[in-house]
Amino acid sequence: MTIEAEPSGAACGAFVRGIDLAAPLSVDDVATLRALWLGHRVLAFPDQQIDDDALERFTLAFGGFGEDPFFDPIAGRSNIAAIQREADETTPLFAENWHSDWSFLASPPAGTCLLSIDIPPRGGDTLFSNQIAAFAALPETRKAHLRTLTAIHSARGAYSPSGSYGKNDKGRSMAIRPSETAMATQTHPLIRRHPETGEEGIFSCAGYIIGIEGMDVAEGFDLLADLLAWQGRDEFVYRHVWENDMLIVWDNRSVLHKATGGYEGQRRELHRTTISAWAG
Repeated sequence: MTIEAEPSGAACGAFVRGIDLAAPLSVDDVATLRALWLGHRVLAFPDQQIDDDALERFTLAFGGFGEDPFFDPIAGRSNIAAIQREADETTPLFAENWHSDWSFLASPPAGTCLLSIDIPPRGGDTLFSNQIAAFAALPETRKAHLRTLTAIHSARGAYSPSGSYGKNDKGRSMAIRPSETAMATQTHPLIRRHPETGEEGIFSCAGYIIGIEGMDVAEGFDLLADLLAWQGRDEFVYRHVWENDMLIVWDNRSVLHKATGGYEGQRRELHRTTISAWAG
């Protein structure tokens, strides 16, 4: 079979066919897939009859397992978490703000994989926003200013005991483990250069940034809110519609993502791995 990629037609994303992910990947296969990943930023593999063993093999081929500090793994695994919501669940939707996974770590994961397990007939699309394109489209004067800024990241708003997924978050089926360690902070430049492609992109998100170094809270919030409105513009966004028997992998170094609802009364489950940390 020949590996082929069909672009989504949006600012990022492609559907990959011509490969069976249930089988071990050759060195040439991995090189081809990684090149497609860097070019399209989000890859979807439809019609894949694969299990958790294959998901782990795929993750290892793309660079190894990353850290998942606030998820418990599924039974019998150390590096797979279930992103799930039961049909009768009424808790707020998980991960509905733009973010790059675990950006509050000193070395965030390079990528994330999701394997469909139980997909409802409607809703539950995942949105991706191309932050290389978003930065490239800015005026040069604004680019220059943003390059001088450093963001303060933290998981406190989500995963501390008092956070959104903390002790008051009752009735959620996902195995989230809040911790006081979420109070820690980590700084990253607001504009980061992709360590493999050299492209500059915006590394800012609503979920995990609590301020900008050298700015008071209100000034930093205003800047981030204005920037976020730009980052999520339609021309930068790809809406991924899920199917059963599908794996997707995205590049946390170049896209933001967020969940959407619309499947109330239906169960949804995906299995997730993260790809090991990136430098730069």
